[in-house]
Amino acid sequence: MQGGKLAAVSTSVYEAGAAWVSEIALWRRLTAEFAGSGFLAAAVIGSGIAAVNLSPGNTGLELLENAAATAAGLFAIILMFGPVSGGHFNPVVSFADAVFGGLRWRDAAAYLPAQVAGCITGAIAANLMFGLSAVSISAKHRASPAHFLSEIIATLGLLLVIFALTRSGRAQSAPAAVGAYIGAAYFFTSSTSFANPAITIGRMFTATFAGIDTGSAPTFIAAQVIGGVLACGLIKALYPGMTAAEAAEVVVPHAKTASAEQPVAPQPTAGPTRN
Repeated sequence: MQGGKLAAVSTSVYEAGAAWVSEIALWRRLTAEFAGSGFLAAAVIGSGIAAVNLSPGNTGLELLENAAATAAGLFAIILMFGPVSGGHFNPVVSFADAVFGGLRWRDAAAYLPAQVAGCITGAIAANLMFGLSAVSISAKHRASPAHFLSEIIATLGLLLVIFALTRSGRAQSAPAAVGAYIGAAYFFTSSTSFANPAITIGRMFTATFAGIDTGSAPTFIAAQVIGGVLACGLIKALYPGMTAAEAAEVVVPHAKTASAEQPVAPQPTAGPTRN
């Protein structure tokens, strides 16, 4: 009997946290994840193409231009779409959020194809914006032990930034912090910090500066998944009090506000005064 009560309590607590995000229609959240992922891929790939055109032969400057545009673009994109879906644009972020109860597992599974499709669409758009073929499969080999380790660390660090801000009540700072982290990780990792399976797949569809060949992509994705699993364990160790309601604010708060969406409870009427 007690076991049944505990299970019921656990379920109600989980649903209470997940309700924060599920109040927003799933189709709206999927649209935001698709569009945001598309803009992200366009920013990464398009700025890479522009960098090569602007600074041919200067790899360091090309990477700096690519990193700066990506960091600034990510900041703006999270601000644009975060209030609707949370601004994940990354399956590892979505499934980590599900681990902590901030997102239902079925919703995280629905986010994944929207994010991948968005990144592929963004890659095609970037190619077309610079007068290239809509689809050009990359032949840029990136898989190596150093790249594998880099992607584990890059993904681990990204999730730590996101969940640390959420747990400490500073989720509003996430757009700037995530953009800054990714911009920095371009330079402190040998892989230039993909840290995202969806963008890894999208970048296979461009034979440009930001591309990755189809043989290297599985290695990157495997490393990103490992980084995500390690991050979940470390987050639980560092922040054991993480609640589903807190996790529901990943990457940025996106629940309907009580004042705007929920009826206000009537206030008790004061009784007659006595002289």
